[in-house]
Amino acid sequence: MTTLNNISPIDGSVFASRETLSLDMAREAAKSARAAQAAWAARPLAERIELVMKGVAEIGAQNEAIVPELAQMMGRPVRYGGEFGGFNERASFMAEIAESALADIEVGEDATFKRYIKRVPHGVVFVVSPWNYPYMTAINTVAPALIAGNTVVLKGATQTLLVGERLANAFHKAGVPEAVFQNLYLDHDTTSALIAEGAFNFVNFTGSVGGGKAIERAAAGTFTGLGLELGGKDPGYVMEDADLDAAVDTLIDGAMFNSGQCCCGIERIYVHESLYNAFVEKAVAVVKGYKLGNPLDTETTIGPMANVRFAEEVRAQIKEALEMGATAHIDTFPEDDGAAYLTPQILTNVTHEMRVMRDESFGPVVGIMPVKDDAEAIALMNDSPFGLTASLWTQDVERAQAVGDQIETGTIFMNRADYLDPGLCWTGCKQTGRGGGLSVIGYHNLTRPKSYHLKKVTK
Repeated sequence: MTTLNNISPIDGSVFASRETLSLDMAREAAKSARAAQAAWAARPLAERIELVMKGVAEIGAQNEAIVPELAQMMGRPVRYGGEFGGFNERASFMAEIAESALADIEVGEDATFKRYIKRVPHGVVFVVSPWNYPYMTAINTVAPALIAGNTVVLKGATQTLLVGERLANAFHKAGVPEAVFQNLYLDHDTTSALIAEGAFNFVNFTGSVGGGKAIERAAAGTFTGLGLELGGKDPGYVMEDADLDAAVDTLIDGAMFNSGQCCCGIERIYVHESLYNAFVEKAVAVVKGYKLGNPLDTETTIGPMANVRFAEEVRAQIKEALEMGATAHIDTFPEDDGAAYLTPQILTNVTHEMRVMRDESFGPVVGIMPVKDDAEAIALMNDSPFGLTASLWTQDVERAQAVGDQIETGTIFMNRADYLDPGLCWTGCKQTGRGGGLSVIGYHNLTRPKSYHLKKVTK
């Protein structure tokens, strides 16, 4: 067994510790999930929905304790109130559409044949959730997987060690059987071994490209279904007819909120040359107004990064860019300690030869480049190994649609950014991964089709 330690970014202390399960213990847990699945799926859909939503409500009742706990574990300022709004919105929407999304597909019936396609649960769904939005990213899969009749095994990130425990306890309190939804503390080797042994029927992973590759290697030859949401380098494009103030406010917030630690955070911005100087000036003013500090302080608007090593990567990207000719616009904040507390930064004179414009930063830094037209902006937005979202700023819907059609990405935003609409499929392309969550398609990915071709006996 291994000890998992959650190191608080606030002061570097150990906030929580848990022991991982041995491989044999983990196997037994997975077997219990499999044994419980048929009885859970046999329950009426309405009953499964009711129990899941009771679990969601129980998490809401704990929000007062959860918000400072998240600040301690990963550094998000308490002033932002936690994740329950999005958590509840996503679970509620998936509950509302469950009956129609999981309904049989009627193909045809006559005097001789009855034909239809059912959506049936995979069996045991393994959810590996990240630390940056640990409640919202987990519920994206946990709620619809349980509603669809799967049992769920959750493995959370060490950086937010207590989240899975809270989720499982809340759902058990609501009446979901313990074997139906389990939170397990696992090391990487045990995780890979379980996947390789076919312990799960579907694996949903949100995390790094490297982590996604490890999941794929472990699943090789098992034919286990995979959903992978991996890296991102999401662009914003501000056209010449954009609402400049709205574009600045939304894109800079999308780049800096949660200390830039958002899957769909804005990491590069392209601005039409006619608005470029004004955009940069306004963006710099916004960031200079931030207050870096202890996330437990309600005055703090930007907290530390979740881990010192994450901040080190952002500092390295900024340093390399400056050495290659980039210009930094934000002087070092006095609270910047050279460790987890990092000054948010805006860079100009950047190029795509710089890592800060190509590699995932996942921190409070954004590069801004001028462009002369849509063609140049599209080429730059597509010049990336990732494809999660793109944010377009214009007053012309048809133009946004036409530009969006040419961008290699999973979601196109117009005049907004950094948001998951549960009615739309959350998906990506290229090294961002494959599969999709939320929406009707989320249910389709958490179930398998089963066809019925029934010939009637006629005399």
